Amino acid sequence: MCGTVGADPATPPDQCMALVRGQIDAESVSAPAAVKPALLQVVDQARADGIDLKIVVLDHNPPNDPPLRDVATVVGSDHPDATVLVLSPSFVGSYSTHFPRSTLEIGEDNAKTGNPVVSAQNFLHQLNTPQFPWAALTIVLLIGVLAAVIGTRILQLRARRSATSEHEVEAADSRPEQSV
Repeated sequence: MCGTVGADPATPPDQCMALVRGQIDAESVSAPAAVKPALLQVVDQARADGIDLKIVVLDHNPPNDPPLRDVATVVGSDHPDATVLVLSPSFVGSYSTHFPRSTLEIGEDNAKTGNPVVSAQNFLHQLNTPQFPWAALTIVLLIGVLAAVIGTRILQLRARRSATSEHEVEAADSRPEQSV
């Protein structure tokens, strides 16, 4: 992370993170100078789409991807209404309070290109893609199952009543009449 902000790689990580946070506060992007203008265009496009996007580009890969999500969470804590994208050459991490984790994960998968600008564009595209309303489908299916259960129980009770009524009529017909 230190190389991205122009600091010596031996600089303590907390100091580098402070530099990243400062760049994000100023421009919404912390990235090498070569890709920064193009990433600023992606941020502007996101803003036009109503998304407060912050982008951090790391110059090297961490051992695995959880540190990228950690960086995204730290930046997101400074900007709670923002969606944060953190890119390294092979890994992606994100944070958002506005988008479901499933949408972010799909966006992360689409953002694993190795090119920070294309990755950011792919991620933004996924954020703008409508998602299937799984919650609504689940509610409709639950209501349907509940209606089927209630309907089955009502039919079961009616069948039992009609069988009982027929049995009582037959029993009454088979009894000899008593005279007084």
